[in-house]
Amino acid sequence: MGVVDLVWHVLNFFAPACAVGLLTASLVKLVWWRSLRGVGWLGLSLAASLACTVGLVAGLVIFGRDGKMATYGLMLLLCTLSLGWFGLRKATH
Repeated sequence: MGVVDLVWHVLNFFAPACAVGLLTASLVKLVWWRSLRGVGWLGLSLAASLACTVGLVAGLVIFGRDGKMATYGLMLLLCTLSLGWFGLRKATH
């Protein structure tokens, strides 16, 4: 595998985590816009994307390959927990 192929492979591995993190943070800000008035979109997006990335890497380590449904389930669970922790927890205080 060449360097260019390796870069594309790594970018494609992390693309679902970034996309889900950005999309869910945007939807959370859209749905709970009054409660999340003081919480920044960028912070929510970074927290959600990082949590999704941790889920993808954990799935790769546990199962030995990527693309398993359990990995994506773990990614969504961690994304939800991070948005609840960093977003809605700050909104209620």
